[in-house]
Amino acid sequence: MKTQQFWQSLTQQLRQWRRQYKVLCRQGKRLGSVNNYQRETGNKKVFKNIFKTIIKNLLLYLLPNADEGGHRQVRKAPQSTAKSFKTHHGFHTVVFSWVHEKRSAVILFMAVVSITGVMGHELYNQPQMKIGTIAPQTFIAPYTASIEDRQQTEADRKVAEANTHAILMINAQKNEQINEHLRQILEDGNELRGVAGSFPFFDVSILSVPSQRYLRSCLESEWQRLKVALADYQKQNNKLLMPKSRTADRPLFSRPIPSPLLPLSTPAIKEESNISKPAFDQALAELGAYSITAPNKNFSLLITQISQIRQGYIQATAKLVQIETQRKQAVYTETLLLDLSDEDWIKTQMGIHESAERILTQGIAPGLPFSILQDAVSLQVQKSVPDEAESLATKVLLAVLRPNLQPDEEKTKQQAEIAADQVPIVMQKVRQGQVIVNKGERITEWKFDVLEYYHLIRRELNWLALIGLTGLVSAALGVFAWVERGLGNHLRERDRLLILLLTLSIPSVLAMGVPYTTWSAIGLLLGSFYGSTLGVTVVGLLSLILPASIDISKIVLIAGAAGGILSSYLAQRFKSREELALLGIVIALTQGSIYLVLNILVGAAFGSGWYIVLQESLLFALSGLAWSIIALGLSPYLEKLFDLVTPIRLAELANPNRPLLKRLATETPGTFQHTLLVATLAEAAAKKLRCNVELVRAGTLYHDIGKMHDPLGFIENQMGGPNKHETEIKDPWQSAAIIKKHVTEGLVMAKKHSLPTAIKAFIPEHQGTMAIAYFYHQAQQMAKDDPSIIVNKGDFCYDGPIPQSRETGIVMLADSCEAALRSLKDATPEQALNMLNNIIRAKWQDEQLIDSGLTKEEMSKIAQIFVDVWQQFHHKRIAYPKLKASGEKSGSS
Repeated sequence: MKTQQFWQSLTQQLRQWRRQYKVLCRQGKRLGSVNNYQRETGNKKVFKNIFKTIIKNLLLYLLPNADEGGHRQVRKAPQSTAKSFKTHHGFHTVVFSWVHEKRSAVILFMAVVSITGVMGHELYNQPQMKIGTIAPQTFIAPYTASIEDRQQTEADRKVAEANTHAILMINAQKNEQINEHLRQILEDGNELRGVAGSFPFFDVSILSVPSQRYLRSCLESEWQRLKVALADYQKQNNKLLMPKSRTADRPLFSRPIPSPLLPLSTPAIKEESNISKPAFDQALAELGAYSITAPNKNFSLLITQISQIRQGYIQATAKLVQIETQRKQAVYTETLLLDLSDEDWIKTQMGIHESAERILTQGIAPGLPFSILQDAVSLQVQKSVPDEAESLATKVLLAVLRPNLQPDEEKTKQQAEIAADQVPIVMQKVRQGQVIVNKGERITEWKFDVLEYYHLIRRELNWLALIGLTGLVSAALGVFAWVERGLGNHLRERDRLLILLLTLSIPSVLAMGVPYTTWSAIGLLLGSFYGSTLGVTVVGLLSLILPASIDISKIVLIAGAAGGILSSYLAQRFKSREELALLGIVIALTQGSIYLVLNILVGAAFGSGWYIVLQESLLFALSGLAWSIIALGLSPYLEKLFDLVTPIRLAELANPNRPLLKRLATETPGTFQHTLLVATLAEAAAKKLRCNVELVRAGTLYHDIGKMHDPLGFIENQMGGPNKHETEIKDPWQSAAIIKKHVTEGLVMAKKHSLPTAIKAFIPEHQGTMAIAYFYHQAQQMAKDDPSIIVNKGDFCYDGPIPQSRETGIVMLADSCEAALRSLKDATPEQALNMLNNIIRAKWQDEQLIDSGLTKEEMSKIAQIFVDVWQQFHHKRIAYPKLKASGEKSGSS
């Protein structure tokens, strides 16, 4: 409600200024006398009045005129204003009259100057003397000053950046590879130990671990000798234990059992032992002792078990050799893996994992000497694995560990920037009278800085570049004008001014050093306001001429222009602001994706800077979304300020819940029904003839709102009641005035409710300058009966203007044909078409459609379309049989 009041007050204020201007224009002679008085009183008052007149002319130029329509319509330029200017005397009045008549040329000149000025801002103050040129004269320091030596400062900062140590970071992918390799090696160890069998394989209290290790791994010849020695020992032991005679006074077990070690010292055994190693003796002694204490069956099972274990060990050893041959780096080169007990192997695996995790967490830098890594691994495994497994664990870890640290480019760059920022600025003192550069000497960077500091650099306009840029801008504007003329879009000066302002936003943002300019916003607004072709044209021309004067990345330019072209092409296809908001997201994704893809194609996304490219792509996408949101927020204000109609605004105006349409449906229900039928006919014709359907729909709904001033004055609202024109008025002149007033009252209501000019145009143009035939004929009959009565046809004709666009012309024909179609009951389509052709032919012959842009060939098409719609509404229905009364049914049964 507050927004509506604000716009109404603003419109009233603007109308007041406009009326004041018109009053000023009518007083030409008075302005001439005022000018004479101004010459006498001095130049101060002259310029003051000129300034006031300029303001008033600008207001007149910018304010919407009652006879101007939207950008989709052809409008005749008002002549009254120009004529009023010509009646004035005085230099400034003549100038303003010329400016008003040539306002299109003025807008063109403003466009060339402003676009060239913004895009060529770097050409205004270019130094005549540059680094590397020859000094035209000797320059001397006018006073003593301390000047920054930027070259030396930059060199010191580069040294600081180069000396910055790289910041390292853990490479998680490398860690994963190392852990996977370690897991594979340990799995191979588990597989080998599984083939060899469990260890120790027998009770260590009977057979010690060294003996079991020897029995499992000794040579086959040693194993055979060991079995022979055990067999001989058993025979000797049996002989010693067998009694020679049995007497009654000597029991069988009265003699003590000899020691198990006693037989091993017999000469026969000694002969076998002399050729064996100590492990052989220990194993033989332990097996011999077990053969004495254990049953023969258990001892035989043990021998069999040892033979099986030996076979498994031989297979595991062979497989170990095979695996190590295939592996690039040997790990299990010794049989230590198989000699570890199961418990020690479990502890060793856990210790290897813990040591690897600690070392990888600390990080292994590239180029680390192998000896340092070996020492680190040895220190870690000492505390993590059993003593006999240290060498094995060390070999495993050294086989898998690799450098897992890599430079952190971003943090290293930040560290380098911090180090560079901490470098103090190098200042050099230049004393008064000191020669800065001699004549004919080449200007270095330092001498150029000194000359710049003392403002001794000669600067000038780069006229040649400015002229070239002006020609390029003029050519681009010529292309735009050609496209506009080819499309038939007769833009108003305010439309061209808005396009110019939107266009200037792109180079203006770029001139401020921000690459994320308003491509998406311009595309959305231009596409919504003026169609996809004009929007794409503006964005395309800008993308071509921008690189000529502004230093901009080609990737940034292509990605931004792609977003602008996409938004221009799709903006007018969407009919709600929610859809436009979704389009903003699509534009953002498009800009970001194109920026990323182009960087990938040129190779900028590979290497260490890939995340910077990804970050820039994200920022580019977010900028597109942000500018789209800004465009959506500005759109309603621009529509109001520049009197524009967009599909979204037209859809909002066509909402039946609008206050004016609700009043129309409530106060004049017959007129509202007539309006809906006319809208149906007009929309169908507009769609077939490729006109602005949304504009036709909204304009038709408001074309008869003026009938609310006197609803009963129109027959469709009388609902079968008495006709006031026949019962009360009985005066055709007064009745015609009431009918004509619905146009003037409709315009008043439209202004009060701030309807766009394009919608207001439907109110007078749908009637044109047609005569109100019924009352005109009635007046002629009265004149025949009374010769003193003079009938002026102008009293019975609408004031016009005739339709100025195809849309209003279609509505005029639909309004005239609707009543005729509604009166038809049982007519055939051929009869209806013949009647409509007669009505439309009469409008054409009356020259009501001469300015509408409709052709004579389209008249028959429109008539056929109206008949097709009429047939859809008046199709025949099936005649259902009448139901008999319930009493009749019971009687018949």
